[in-house]
Amino acid sequence: MNTLPPLNEQAADDCAALCAEITDKIKQNNGFLPFVDYMNWALYAPKYGYYSGRNEKIGRYGDFATAPQLTDLFGKCLSQQIQQILPQTAGNIYEFGAGTGKLAVDIIQTLPENTWQNYYIIELSADLQQRQRDYIQQKIPQYAHKIKHLDRLPETFDGFVFGNEVLDAMPCEVVEKRKDGIYRMGVTNTPQGFDWASEKATGFLLEQAAFRLPESPTPYRTEINLQAEAFVRTLAERLNYGGMLWIDYGFDRKEYYHPQRTMGTLIGHYRHHTVGNPFVLTGQMDLTAHIDFSAIADAATSQDIDFIGYTTQAAFLLSCGITDFLADLGDTASETYIKTVAAVQKLLNPHEMGELFKCIAFGKNIDPDWVGFRNLDLSAKL
Repeated sequence: MNTLPPLNEQAADDCAALCAEITDKIKQNNGFLPFVDYMNWALYAPKYGYYSGRNEKIGRYGDFATAPQLTDLFGKCLSQQIQQILPQTAGNIYEFGAGTGKLAVDIIQTLPENTWQNYYIIELSADLQQRQRDYIQQKIPQYAHKIKHLDRLPETFDGFVFGNEVLDAMPCEVVEKRKDGIYRMGVTNTPQGFDWASEKATGFLLEQAAFRLPESPTPYRTEINLQAEAFVRTLAERLNYGGMLWIDYGFDRKEYYHPQRTMGTLIGHYRHHTVGNPFVLTGQMDLTAHIDFSAIADAATSQDIDFIGYTTQAAFLLSCGITDFLADLGDTASETYIKTVAAVQKLLNPHEMGELFKCIAFGKNIDPDWVGFRNLDLSAKL
């Protein structure tokens, strides 16, 4: 902890205020708050939660970097996939969790104007909403009237629905398998601050944990993201015409719940440092867990929807022509080209984002042959 950058005075005050609110919640809940509720409050509590607060989140001065921040070629590749699907729909684009707004700008600048009607952004963070509006107004003011923020889910979707690093930001359950059964992990108050606590898992959570967790040495702790699964199930149910694409880091179920992965994937991100303790820097640190893509596939296909494909980010971007976009930059000795090559290598390298990040897609009433999934099909692993 001594190596982490210190909080400024305002951030420290916000952190203390949020901790006080969570402490009260724990007391009201007889000394035990399920971790999923703690994570929800730490990330989304009004005013003081990570995504509700004023701290910069994405980029060099934030806590983590996303693919669109590295290079606009990521958005250009996505635009190729979107452009293939939109003519089969009403021409709407729906982006969940649009970050700084850069990905929206990169996509719109690449798409022919006559291929899309509206670009809808669904963003929970009021701070990020304002940053998105400002960035869009700065970069593409001529399209600002076609870009609209929504404060609730549409009843139906007709177009292309997608999110980059959205599912991992949804609060997850943490469970632990012990010799005497499966426990739901939570949070309690101690004189030193928040700490782990547990109670026997029951109901649907127990059922899912018993189904997913492997035969392994105990204790075995991991995550189950029921909220992300419910979210995808709801969107699949409401998709009338179009496609749905999710890009995130994660694994298929067999790899996610590998017997050797005894401490799960839960991690904190603060100023480009990884933090193992989720109970420090509350509200000032991003909390995230990897995605079980098998569960996401099960959730979506439980509705009347087609499974399109599952592949690595590297394979998806290569299929969508990232090397062609790179070649279009021209002068291979230019600073722009050299910087872009470095960013593209990070997106494609199997030891960085290339294989850890996956792409999964679903569709309804559209052609199932998507350009992004033509080179590598990993669906059998799900």
